[in-house]
Amino acid sequence: MELVLYEAKERIAHITLNRPDKRNALSHELVAALNDAFTRAEGDPNVKIVVLQANGEAFCAGADLAYLQQLQKFSFEENLADSNHLKTLFLKIYQLKKVVIAKVQGHALAGGCGLVSVCDFVFAVPEAKFGYTEVRIGFIPAIVLVFLIRRLGEKNAKHLLLSGELFQGNEAMEFGLMNYLVAKDKLDEAVYDFAQKLAKHNSTQSMTLTKQMIGYVQSMSLTDALDYAAKMNADARASDDCKKGINAFLNKQELTW
Repeated sequence: MELVLYEAKERIAHITLNRPDKRNALSHELVAALNDAFTRAEGDPNVKIVVLQANGEAFCAGADLAYLQQLQKFSFEENLADSNHLKTLFLKIYQLKKVVIAKVQGHALAGGCGLVSVCDFVFAVPEAKFGYTEVRIGFIPAIVLVFLIRRLGEKNAKHLLLSGELFQGNEAMEFGLMNYLVAKDKLDEAVYDFAQKLAKHNSTQSMTLTKQMIGYVQSMSLTDALDYAAKMNADARASDDCKKGINAFLNKQELTW
């Protein structure tokens, strides 16, 4: 059985975690398969939006138990290499040139919650539980911490990462982890409609550059960020997409990208 399924149609790539019997727990092989799938989606000219989803009751239960046992026998060098393996996946999703939507139909815990945290948009069902539970087993949420502070700010990141508490539904909305809370029987339709809206109404180039800028400016000084923004603004004005969009706007023409 394939660990990750890939399907692309109607400009949407669906990347599906496919270890339902293991609650889609993360193993070295699963992380590698996810990395390959996102690389494939990024390079596919027919794909504009990527949806990360899962088969089974759980979205992702975190690290596989057998895998955790194996890690205890690793040397520092082996553990560092394995940590970089996960870091590469999270960074790839965060920096992907295409918009990534997480469709969360069940619990997302520890590393599974980390996967959700690096996506651009999150749709989830009210009953799905979330939690960064690493501190409860003497571990640390080291890699996701870097991304979560960017997403939620220090106050909320501290609350979630230091408490290790589980939360769901409206709590997840209040923390800012998810964008939309949707009933389970409406989840597929809601994600599809949103993905198609982005694909139809937004320029691929504009979304790519905007996502890139959001990632870059946070590590810059105010002056450097504004200089970078001004340059990007000037570059964008000369692009074919911008000329096409402004022309359609001025002539009151409906534009479909």
